[in-house]
Amino acid sequence: MVDQVLKQFKLQVISVDEVEDSFSSTVYKCTLQNGESVFVKIPYTRVKYERELAAYEVLAGHVPIPKLLDYWAGDDNCPGAFLLSELKGKPLSAVASPEIAYQIGAMQAAMHQIKPSNSTELGTIQNEFPNWHEFIAKQFYSFAEDVKEVLDEDLYMASLRKFEEMKGELPEPDGPSFVHMDFRPANIIVDEGQVSGMIDFESVRFGSTEIDFTKIHRDFLKADPVLLDSYEEGYNSIRPMIDLRAVLPFYRFIDAFNSIGWSQRRGLKKNFAFYEANLRILKEMLQ
Repeated sequence: MVDQVLKQFKLQVISVDEVEDSFSSTVYKCTLQNGESVFVKIPYTRVKYERELAAYEVLAGHVPIPKLLDYWAGDDNCPGAFLLSELKGKPLSAVASPEIAYQIGAMQAAMHQIKPSNSTELGTIQNEFPNWHEFIAKQFYSFAEDVKEVLDEDLYMASLRKFEEMKGELPEPDGPSFVHMDFRPANIIVDEGQVSGMIDFESVRFGSTEIDFTKIHRDFLKADPVLLDSYEEGYNSIRPMIDLRAVLPFYRFIDAFNSIGWSQRRGLKKNFAFYEANLRILKEMLQ
């Protein structure tokens, strides 16, 4: 499929390398004959292609993102593809400075400042905010069909009870805001002490900001209070942050549960390490 996409974009390449840590879409880094690098991204589905295409227009000028150089609507064999400029740097690592954490917080807050409007392609980027908790429940119970196939019945039923109990304790949603839905270190690019920008918009929605803090907290901020303080300071410099303590346990729980379902849905064998990691988190939260 990648050869077909390269022909569509008329690229003359020296090398093509698949990018790791892209769990849903397929991404290739292409080195051109002039030595420059560009990225080709093939989303997992047509819906994800359309959602991400709209996101480049919505986000432009608000937060740093790759430049959309070209796009192809695909055919019966390909859901579509993007040709993207390179954001200089590498994905955020676990070792970063408080200054980086501050910049990440400010960047995320700037994204959350974006509201749905008449000019927004709401048919493509869904506005889930008016029925936010129903949207969360719909996602949870959709993945529950897959989770049921891999968890023992006691653990599965305990998870359903836990979900309903915690959902009933949630505060009022914060929004409507543009939310990334997969805001994690692999989707944040850093170069020489500066945040270059963010990538990967195939899951974006308009919704409540509360869903966007889970992965960045789990994978980057949780272990270091200094980073967390700097991150919150950066976020609050743009807009007030919600009380994370009131929402993080719930979203950490459903992220683990949904990730187990995702692993089963996409193929348990090839996603077994991801499944095991989330199963550990789920069991810890049910103790």
